[in-house]
Amino acid sequence: MIVKCRDDMIGIRLELKKQDKKLVFTNGCFDILHSGHVDYLNKAKQLGDYLLVGLNSDISVKSIKGEKRPIINEMERATLLDNLKCVNYVTFFDEDTPEQLIKSLIPDILVKGADWTLDQIVGREIVEANGGKVKAIEFSCNQSTSKIINLIINRYSK
Repeated sequence: MIVKCRDDMIGIRLELKKQDKKLVFTNGCFDILHSGHVDYLNKAKQLGDYLLVGLNSDISVKSIKGEKRPIINEMERATLLDNLKCVNYVTFFDEDTPEQLIKSLIPDILVKGADWTLDQIVGREIVEANGGKVKAIEFSCNQSTSKIINLIINRYSK
């Protein structure tokens, strides 16, 4: 499994820097992985040499999404991400935002979906201050975990 603790990921990051490899970082809950996630992650990977996904832990997901989430536990979500060709590393974070993780890793490229404006992207200042780039990726499909959950509820509550 490619899930790494933060300390291990810091060491990997330093090694990638020595090799002049570009690290792309994105983050999210990735609860109920769907085609929109896969497309987004593939586009993110194309921006550099390695893709690291900062995965909200179960504690973090509950804090930002509510007590009924996540649907899929953190190790299962990490396993799904681990099995995508485009993902090189996964690391968890317990906070509501990945700011501390971004501070400790300082990726070359920070990526979020285009539903975030550049000035809303957490960690933007850190990455840009260190010579990195921040990108917002357009979504190719109109899909989300919340939409899937609502579809299931509506379809089976009748």
